[in-house]
Amino acid sequence: MTQDGSSYGIYLITPESPQNQLFVDYLANHVGCTVYVQMPSAAFGKFNKSCSLILLDCDYITIEQLPSWQESLPGELAKVSMAAFNISDQEHAMKMLACAQLKGIFYRNESLDIICKGVSALINGELWMSRDLMSRLIGFYRKYQGNVLRPTCGLTGREMEIIVLLSAGASNQDISERLFVSEHTVKSHLYNIFKKINVHNRIQALNWIHQNLGPLLPNINMERNVKQ
Repeated sequence: MTQDGSSYGIYLITPESPQNQLFVDYLANHVGCTVYVQMPSAAFGKFNKSCSLILLDCDYITIEQLPSWQESLPGELAKVSMAAFNISDQEHAMKMLACAQLKGIFYRNESLDIICKGVSALINGELWMSRDLMSRLIGFYRKYQGNVLRPTCGLTGREMEIIVLLSAGASNQDISERLFVSEHTVKSHLYNIFKKINVHNRIQALNWIHQNLGPLLPNINMERNVKQ
């Protein structure tokens, strides 16, 4: 089930149904994008290069299923921003953020207009979360940034900053721009981080972060990305 739109594309991870088709049509018409509906349990076919966002229906992908589902993504899609909708409350949101690098959170009671506004922001590379949730996440990060795992693993202050940005789904270029260092320096830091925490790639590093440090988000230039 596909709705044609502009050069932007969204993978909507949800079962096909008449009700979901109405949602697809609304997104396509109000955001100006192509919406590809993907069954949660189905393997991805050919990657659509226009895809700018993966939108997960949390009625069909549970917290327990999310890490393994994310690991199963094809390499190209693993780099695409993800958001979740049909989140029941803030506690549910915190648990989802603890096991996936989500850049957007939409609660079950959000209007279609708000979802479209948020999707547009996410496509433009922003984060989309309520102020209350963002404040809680930043508070969580500040509380645990001195986590005992930091000295245990020998991570430096700069490496912890990079881990926080990595947890939020930042690319090497994003990290480079936010920390005012070269991409070569970022790659060197990532190599050292992977070695210290005994992982071999980003997916393994993200799993380690979510298992050991909980949900982390950067406190660098966050305010402009917060939902009003």
